[in-house]
Amino acid sequence: MEQQEVREGWQSLLKREWIPTLAILLGGVLLQSMNVLMLTTVLPSIVGELGGVAMLSWPTTAYLASSIVAASCVGVLSTALGARQVYCMGVAIFGVGAVLCSLAPAMGWIVAGRLIQGFGGGLEAAVAYVLVRGTFPEHMWSRTIALMSTSWSMSVLVGPLVGGMFAHFASWRGAFVASAAIAVMLAIAAFFVLSPVTAARPASSARVPLGRVALICLAIAATSVTSAAGSSLLKLGLIVTAIVSFAAMLRLDRLASPRLLPGDAFSWRTGTGVGLWLALLLCISFSPLQIYVPMFLQQLHGFDPLSAGFTVACASLGWSVASLLTAGVSARRADRLMLIGPAIMAASLVAIGLLGPNGTASIILLVVAIAMLGAGIGQCWPLVAHRIMDSAKAGDEVVAASSVPTIQQMGFAFGAAIAGLIANASGLSAAIADATMARAAFWVPVSFVVPAMLAVAAGLRLRALRRPQAGPS
Repeated sequence: MEQQEVREGWQSLLKREWIPTLAILLGGVLLQSMNVLMLTTVLPSIVGELGGVAMLSWPTTAYLASSIVAASCVGVLSTALGARQVYCMGVAIFGVGAVLCSLAPAMGWIVAGRLIQGFGGGLEAAVAYVLVRGTFPEHMWSRTIALMSTSWSMSVLVGPLVGGMFAHFASWRGAFVASAAIAVMLAIAAFFVLSPVTAARPASSARVPLGRVALICLAIAATSVTSAAGSSLLKLGLIVTAIVSFAAMLRLDRLASPRLLPGDAFSWRTGTGVGLWLALLLCISFSPLQIYVPMFLQQLHGFDPLSAGFTVACASLGWSVASLLTAGVSARRADRLMLIGPAIMAASLVAIGLLGPNGTASIILLVVAIAMLGAGIGQCWPLVAHRIMDSAKAGDEVVAASSVPTIQQMGFAFGAAIAGLIANASGLSAAIADATMARAAFWVPVSFVVPAMLAVAAGLRLRALRRPQAGPS
């Protein structure tokens, strides 16, 4: 049966019975990711009209923080309300936040609107994994997740294009109105298309664990403030605070019911636990690309902002292409890909570190290195997500699925904080092409070889855990 499913390939997914659900899931991912990039395009227009340049990074930070909090609560909410209801609720909340942004009289309203949007987006993104697990047969999981990753890459082109059109021809407020209208249509379609899921227990028995959510908020706040901290010592202290807060949340979560994460989260003895380690390390390794590399390209290689943005977007395209090519492979090949992927990322980070500071370096080689960084994480991301969900213990199936995007966002947040610490330690203090920027352009990517190699170790451990149960492939 397994061999037949592998031979069918994408035909097993692209059937009439699955296409409506697949369209809803991909539409939700595209809506959320497109808005993230659209905001980057219209933000200068927002600041020009409303002011608040000192709060320039706050809309993004607010969105990320509330998204992580929402994603961590999806397991509880899905058990109480059902996955379809949570998905519709998340999309609707996203639309409400867009409306608030469109009516903003000051920058503070934009931040509040993005905070609401982030919560809705976090619910929608996390419950999408729950729906993948509960709707599609197991052999379709990795391909479905690969297609969801492709939606993110499509937004690399669509998001800035839509934002730029509204900023140039109309008003930035119109971009948020359009987002709200799309969210309403998506929520209505999702209600009629997605299969209803009966709650596993009465809603009254599932309460949001405020204490553990507060610890997650503390970890996010400490990570976010790191970017504004003046000294390396303060940055390090904030990162330690974030790690301790998250570790304390994990400790409390394992003893509680209901849980936010699987009971064996980050255990070195189970497939789900090691899979979450691998997912976290992969996202940490990928994170410095989006933050610092565009600035290095502009200042050290003379790129304009648009060219730098599309160059970095090569990583997202590499991620999508690799995901589509490797999704649905046999378990034995998946083990190999989850080892090779982090190794490719490590080599790519070294190449970016060597080529980035050198203004005379071959741009083609630098673009290839950036694309290969995305291909490294892309070739194993759907397989890692599949292993996390497939290895879940009885009773943890829902929280295991919803934990994938939660850990993904946490990895990006921790990686951003670590990148800021390394850049600060390298002497980077302004966006000026000088010796300190060249030094930072080397050390920022090269330092992330460490988590990439730790991801290789996690891949080895994941293969060792599967081997005793492995049968013919």
